Amino acid sequence: MRINGNAIRPGNVVEHKGGLWKAVKIAHTQPGKGGAYLQVELRNLRDGSKLNERFRASENVEKVRLDQNAHQFLFGDDDSYTFMNMENYEQVTLNGDQLGEQAAFLQDGMEVTIESYEEAVIGIALPEHVTLEVIETEPVLKGQTAAASYKPAILDNSIRSSVPPFIGVGDKIVVATEDGSYVKRADA
Repeated sequence: MRINGNAIRPGNVVEHKGGLWKAVKIAHTQPGKGGAYLQVELRNLRDGSKLNERFRASENVEKVRLDQNAHQFLFGDDDSYTFMNMENYEQVTLNGDQLGEQAAFLQDGMEVTIESYEEAVIGIALPEHVTLEVIETEPVLKGQTAAASYKPAILDNSIRSSVPPFIGVGDKIVVATEDGSYVKRADA
């Protein structure tokens, strides 16, 4: 499906320069001189390389429709991760290169969406947020407020994040799977 260059949104997959690219970030730019354009950060779905491109409204790009199937994460061992199709119960095994940093957020029984293009698996879409436990951080200090200051923490999936000062070791927090950032304290 052909779309306007300024209709690209984060998460869209486009065919560009002979490859499949996912739009990561976009910024509308209107310089004082010349026409407006869309500055798009693209990530190659095959090799993970990044590219910054400018698209004008007059340009057309091919938007790719990916096949998406609901799967449940079963288990991971060494560098392979096994998922089960929720409809026909077939199992799919992906390696760590296909998942990249997303592998750290996988939890037993988690529902994910496996995206494929022309029968080849491109990647997975995780839930927006996951709940993790803080295993290491600085102690909670009395009188410290939840102002703009954050402290470093290591979570039970070995991801480093920044948390508010009132979060201590053993607390469960909700983090964004996109970048591992703190969202809120998990409900008890």
